[in-house]
Amino acid sequence: MVPKVITAYVMISLFLSVTPILAAPPVFVTATVTPSGKTVVIPERAAEVAPNVFDLGVAVDLATGEQVEGRLIVHRRATQAQERAVSSGAKNQCYGFIVRNTKWRVVEPWMVNPANTRGLGNIFVADTLSASIAKWEDAADGMVDNGLGVNILGNGTATSSALIADTVAPDGQNEVYFANVVDANAIAVTIVWYNRFTKTLVEWDQVYDDVSYDWSAIGGAGKMDFDNIATHELGHAIGLADLYNSCTEETMYGYADYGEIKKRTLNAGDIAGANALY
Repeated sequence: MVPKVITAYVMISLFLSVTPILAAPPVFVTATVTPSGKTVVIPERAAEVAPNVFDLGVAVDLATGEQVEGRLIVHRRATQAQERAVSSGAKNQCYGFIVRNTKWRVVEPWMVNPANTRGLGNIFVADTLSASIAKWEDAADGMVDNGLGVNILGNGTATSSALIADTVAPDGQNEVYFANVVDANAIAVTIVWYNRFTKTLVEWDQVYDDVSYDWSAIGGAGKMDFDNIATHELGHAIGLADLYNSCTEETMYGYADYGEIKKRTLNAGDIAGANALY
């Protein structure tokens, strides 16, 4: 049987040589992409150290030879999860950090295999990820839509390679793809690796579950809105934690549901969190 080949696009984000600056609209060139399809399982050794946050242990960053640690964050559907009143930061603020004051200090590229079983267009997936990253970068100076910001996550490209989320050790690549997440009610997972001593993020991977969930580009009923979920997950990629307190209107609130679109737009706490970190 001949594998189905899906047309996708390579994103090349353009940046002007002034500071601070955000990515210009991406330029697309054609490429071929086949589904990634790698199942993601939370390792049995991973201890849950906070609600829906799992410690992946210690590893060596092959790029630097330095000791790093990993966290796997699960985003679940609201109506199937037991809501717990757990604060993810000080009680008077609606933001928190995965690891205190730990952030990106070097801009790195990322890659996406946009192929999925739910009909989301490849160009839409790539474009939405780029636009969602731009939201967080725009907010990092504490204001939005002011033409300023911080370049945090770099440029993205599409790939025809099968990608693998790194639950054992970082591989030097920041990867995004669709696959089966073997965990009850998991919509998506983000994995981050970081250096505790330098308070530096060194890698992020994301997997969106297209086996248990259907996906929509328009907030369709009975489907997860990709922009809604991706904007939340990319908050983790820059270092922000889930919220399980009364801050239910924030993009970083820890649960989501079908048809929800409110996480597309960053709320006051999200903006303050990005600004506090960067």
